[in-house]
Amino acid sequence: MADGLAGHEHDFYHYVMDNPWLGGNTDYSPLNEAFPYWLNGLVPLAYALDDERLKTQVLGAVDYIVGHQQADGWLGPETDPRTRNFWARYPVLLAMTQLAEADRLPGLAAIGAFYRFLPLMHSMLQANYTGYVLHPGDNFDEQWGRARAADMVAALQWFYARDAPGVGGPFRPENASTLIWDCMQWFYDKAYDWSYWFNDGVYIKGDLDLEPVDLTNQLFPYLHGVNAGQGLKAGAVIRRFTANDSLITTTKNGIDWTLTYHGAPSGSIIGDERQSGLSPLRGTELCTVVETMYSLTYAYQALGDRDYADRAELAAFNALPAMLMPRWWAHQYVIETNQPISHKLDQTPFWNVNTVGQTFGLEPNYPCCTVNHPQGYPKFLSATFSRSGDSGLAHTLLAPAKVTTQLPNGVNLTVDCATNYPFNHVFYYTISSSGPFTFSVRVPGWAIFSGTTFQLNGAHTVPAMPDFVTGMANINIPAGNNVLVYRIGASIRVEPRANDTVAIYHGALLYALPVTGNYSFTSPANYPPGSGAPLEAHDWTILPNSPWNVAIDINTLYFYDHDNRDDEQLPNPIFEQNAPPVVISALVCEIGWNLTNGYAGNPPLPGQRNCTGPAFTVGLTPFGAAKLHMAELPTVDLSPSSRALRR
Repeated sequence: MADGLAGHEHDFYHYVMDNPWLGGNTDYSPLNEAFPYWLNGLVPLAYALDDERLKTQVLGAVDYIVGHQQADGWLGPETDPRTRNFWARYPVLLAMTQLAEADRLPGLAAIGAFYRFLPLMHSMLQANYTGYVLHPGDNFDEQWGRARAADMVAALQWFYARDAPGVGGPFRPENASTLIWDCMQWFYDKAYDWSYWFNDGVYIKGDLDLEPVDLTNQLFPYLHGVNAGQGLKAGAVIRRFTANDSLITTTKNGIDWTLTYHGAPSGSIIGDERQSGLSPLRGTELCTVVETMYSLTYAYQALGDRDYADRAELAAFNALPAMLMPRWWAHQYVIETNQPISHKLDQTPFWNVNTVGQTFGLEPNYPCCTVNHPQGYPKFLSATFSRSGDSGLAHTLLAPAKVTTQLPNGVNLTVDCATNYPFNHVFYYTISSSGPFTFSVRVPGWAIFSGTTFQLNGAHTVPAMPDFVTGMANINIPAGNNVLVYRIGASIRVEPRANDTVAIYHGALLYALPVTGNYSFTSPANYPPGSGAPLEAHDWTILPNSPWNVAIDINTLYFYDHDNRDDEQLPNPIFEQNAPPVVISALVCEIGWNLTNGYAGNPPLPGQRNCTGPAFTVGLTPFGAAKLHMAELPTVDLSPSSRALRR
């Protein structure tokens, strides 16, 4: 990411380098959200990698916005009170909380800027929710701030938990805690109520395209794909300061229903601006993917339901990498579950996305995803480890990562996890600690428990026995240097999708039929040669040159791993065709299924799946590596006596 688009937007991308937050004149929206989005992703990226170039960009940007904070305390470039809207402050404050945790001195400056902003925010909200709810004469769109208020409340909770005399220097008001609490309450009071939406009899589980337009327009703040991704954590955030345990249920409803009735098999929400249903030709927006990941990781940390962490990994290892070119220099605005071609469409199947929205490029539709997508993996990484009580550490999101910390009981420790997960399921932990502690590791819901074990310092393996709710399995680690090996058992899973189609998984990975393609590129649409865009930045067209219109016999699936699956280093980039060390073989046949208006239509229904040629074997590969792919396949019986094969 640092070597790709995410790490170079500050160098050339107008919506960052010439943004009003940095004294420039260019943004794609009067909401002035481009720079806040970028900062919210670059802070954790820069500090996770300890990248001096990126940290210099972060510190320069934060120094500018703190140094140009307005006299009344307002954070941001808006000088006309009628255009002041809180929404873009949400990702800015989330970025500042991350900076304060990663780098003490600039973090103190960011905290000071928050305390200068706090009295103004309090007075505006107290004055009939000014800057939050639209009033006559205001010139902003209120729906984004009200639908995404949980992000602001989460940031305020961070400041509230750390508020104390002396924090923030001379800028901290004496009654800061009271002011923060009031603001949290006021943001909650006028937020769109996700607990209302996530209730039986209100939530719409069917195809939204079949509902009356007046109804879907009225419900649009809840149906917008990115809003929905951010709204998944709303109940978990609000419960922290209201102590309303009914929000545990509505959060579970929201996550389960959204991803069951409007979710893609890759782990995110189907919403090409607005949610629809389960059709594999409809789009999933990149912004929705990264916001869904963040919401699910937050919900797991706050509520401890293993399903939320499983779903976060599903999106992280499937939906996100599939939407980026292998070296991260181009992305899609929306991805289709079944996408055998990536080009300018004759006619869009989407609710409100242009005809190049599913191509890979610098900004293939609205620019928000260009600046917002970099938060995905860095914030996921920052949530991989969590403290567990006073004397424990937990590996909550499974990935290669390292943490050095001190537990509340005073034990200092370092845990370094080496793994090729999700491509294999073996984790090697090198652990150094000044005292004994309890180490917890999440056992995913898909794990085969008989093959899921711990082995400490070469001793006999013991079963990893997870908690039924959290999925956490505990092992006591003695003081000193230790080596722990954790293994997870896995097998092929076939999950039904709409209209007698299936999605195929092994472990945390979704597998798809990879469609080989002919790749061609041009300069980015708005950045012709000589404009300053790096030579690596392209807009791509990918045309298929292998069969994609197939039906699959799920009784023929077999999992294979390559010799390098357990190597110390896997190919880099790994999410590239033929790079992953795993494959699932299957028997398929071509069926009558054609492109319509330049895209693959819905799969043929049962009874319309007669083979048009002989059956043949294919290798299904991880979805994230297959930029052209078919991941929701119709089923067919290809046994020698089958009617479909004979026909």
